[in-house]
Amino acid sequence: MTALRKTIISAIAATSALFVAAPVLADGNVRCNSGPQQGWKPMSALKKAAWLEGWTIQKAQVEGDCYEVYAQTENGMAVEAFFHPVTLQKLLVLRRGREIFRARGFTG
Repeated sequence: MTALRKTIISAIAATSALFVAAPVLADGNVRCNSGPQQGWKPMSALKKAAWLEGWTIQKAQVEGDCYEVYAQTENGMAVEAFFHPVTLQKLLVLRRGREIFRARGFTG
């Protein structure tokens, strides 16, 4: 293999690794600015809201200052979603690490 070909292959591999890793890092930085947990709605209310949307929840947890849900949508898509714990507004939905929904004005 020529030196040029090795360099090109290495560059392509490094660039591909960056694109694959970037979405994984993105969801770890979600911030809801939700204030103290005393003001949050109970997790059961979030589960009911997701159920009413047609989602089947596999896991729901607190992640930072957000509610994080792993679910299957009514269309069968596996998603990871972040909700505001006070309003239960759906803020961000990811599928396989890629953003598929972001609430208008949400920058967290």
